[in-house]
Amino acid sequence: MHVEYHKWWSSNLGQDMEFKIYGHWGKPVIVFPCANGRFFDYENFGMIETCREFIDSGKIKLIAIDGIDGQSWLNNDAHPADRARRHNDYDRYVVGELIPGLRNMLNYNGQFAATGCSMGAYHSANFFFRHPDVFDTVIALSGIYRLNLCIGDYMDENVYYNTPLEYLKNMEDPWFLDHYRRNKIIVCVGQGAWEQPMIDETRELKNILDSKGVSNDIEFWGYDVDHDWPWWHKQIVYYLNRLGL
Repeated sequence: MHVEYHKWWSSNLGQDMEFKIYGHWGKPVIVFPCANGRFFDYENFGMIETCREFIDSGKIKLIAIDGIDGQSWLNNDAHPADRARRHNDYDRYVVGELIPGLRNMLNYNGQFAATGCSMGAYHSANFFFRHPDVFDTVIALSGIYRLNLCIGDYMDENVYYNTPLEYLKNMEDPWFLDHYRRNKIIVCVGQGAWEQPMIDETRELKNILDSKGVSNDIEFWGYDVDHDWPWWHKQIVYYLNRLGL
């Protein structure tokens, strides 16, 4: 398997950001880490090996990136407004620095896929819905889609536009809706241990998308399916196969 490590300075974040690329060809898939996670977690938890058949066959190219949750949504020492502003710095890094840099590096002009587990699922969905011209596919596994668990009931404009269950509920812009209807939306949650908040929010997300006429592949797996890596291994293979990549 072809593997590359990179560390780039982000002017929006004011710090170095690291990532690894796995694969020589195929659909580029941005992998967002779990809460307070790093770019190497997806590999360390065995997910790269699980996806090997898709990578080695040139169907996908995985790009596992760094997160900054500890500086943003999970920074308990900062006011929620400051956490939201810091997340917007991350948004600008991903869309304004990382994606253009990858386009140049990979000589690729198409759209990207996004995936992640737990907090990474939140990020993959939020980036997908906020930037449907950049991301045309999402595979979100066991995610939250509002931020109450992180910042309570606080709401301002920046929080609102990073809370999918809020901005999607009020979404009427045909440009966004047309993109959503063309794109591929896969969201999955188990119904076992540690999944309860995610179940409710996933159900709400499905109801919103259905009401907007946005086709989606949102599924609720069994009561034995826990919020944990062994199930995410099974789910990522299942949904990559379903995409036909």
